[in-house]
Amino acid sequence: MERRKVTYQLYPTPSQAMRMLDLLRSHKDLWNAALEERIDAWRKAAKSISYAQQCASLTQIRGELPEDWAAMNCSSQQITLRRLDKAFAAFFRRVKAGQSPGFPRFKSMQRMRGFGYKSHGDGWRFTPGADCKHGTLRLQGVGQIKARGQARTGGTIKSCELVHRRGDWHVSLTIECAPSREGGAAAAAADWGVEKLLSLVKSDGSVERIENPRWFKTAQARLIALDKAVSRKKRGSKNWRRAKRASARLKAGIARRRLDHHHQLSARIASEVAIFATEELRVKNMTASAAGTIENPGSMVAQKAGLNREILDTAPSLLMQLIAYKVQETGGQFMQAPTRQLKPSQRCPSCWSLRKKTLNERWHTCACGHEEDRDIAAARVVLHWAMGSIPGQELPRAA
Repeated sequence: MERRKVTYQLYPTPSQAMRMLDLLRSHKDLWNAALEERIDAWRKAAKSISYAQQCASLTQIRGELPEDWAAMNCSSQQITLRRLDKAFAAFFRRVKAGQSPGFPRFKSMQRMRGFGYKSHGDGWRFTPGADCKHGTLRLQGVGQIKARGQARTGGTIKSCELVHRRGDWHVSLTIECAPSREGGAAAAAADWGVEKLLSLVKSDGSVERIENPRWFKTAQARLIALDKAVSRKKRGSKNWRRAKRASARLKAGIARRRLDHHHQLSARIASEVAIFATEELRVKNMTASAAGTIENPGSMVAQKAGLNREILDTAPSLLMQLIAYKVQETGGQFMQAPTRQLKPSQRCPSCWSLRKKTLNERWHTCACGHEEDRDIAAARVVLHWAMGSIPGQELPRAA
């Protein structure tokens, strides 16, 4: 059994939406109060407060102020305290690692994403419709709320998260299920890129180039216009909020189209292959800034920033994650080649020799006579590695 997330959109009545906002505000106040308690304890006595201590304080407060706190679900409040505890744990971990710490911050309503619930039936209950399509959410203190969406695989509902985003409410359910898919019999390898999103080579010899939809570029002019409209408005005014909402909705639309495309593409790939291989991608390294330092400033900073936008617009990590779990659901195998050792972009898939190429060199030409598109050649190298058919057996196959 595995755990999956399923998201439904909620359609509360105006009165229900007001009560849900009141709950969100209460969780925001709880977060801020707990954060302030931790800060004061450290400033006054150099003492750290644990999650268990704050849960004990919460129990005391609920008894002393029942009209303000006891109406809320206790388990839901504990989740908010647990998230604050995790935020502090991450802060201390980054301090020890010498990274940028990122101290937990006080939250406004705009920064409070939502709140969660624990066990199904403890202050909430979701009743799905036939085939897990649509349903209703019963929420303590709110009532029955209509929900629209569909889970691909039904299962046992474990917990949920209420998310408030751009004025809309969503419920994200954690479901324990046994997902399965129908897969193919072929082996395939892919080379990710910006010019072409994926270059696929299969064991049957077929080759496929998948276009990069360039979601950001197609909406760039409209997005710039909306962001300029936001900057021209007085911050905090009604028109400023309206302009912010329009900009946020456009960005959300881009993200939804990207996610939908990646879901459909990964599902198709998983249905056709039994083995899928790709080179290991380090997106953080690929999108590092070229600005440099004051002492050693970088070159072609604007061009690198533009390339970084194009890379992030394709969401390569998300695409590979979706392909990985869907291939594994078919009973297939997802493999990642060691990029630094294998060097797919520099290696010839025919004779296995290495030759350094610049980024502008898009056609692979080798002294052995092998010629083809550079991305296709790289995908073919990864496919040889995955299938153990390496010329000369110079590199071991993956475990």
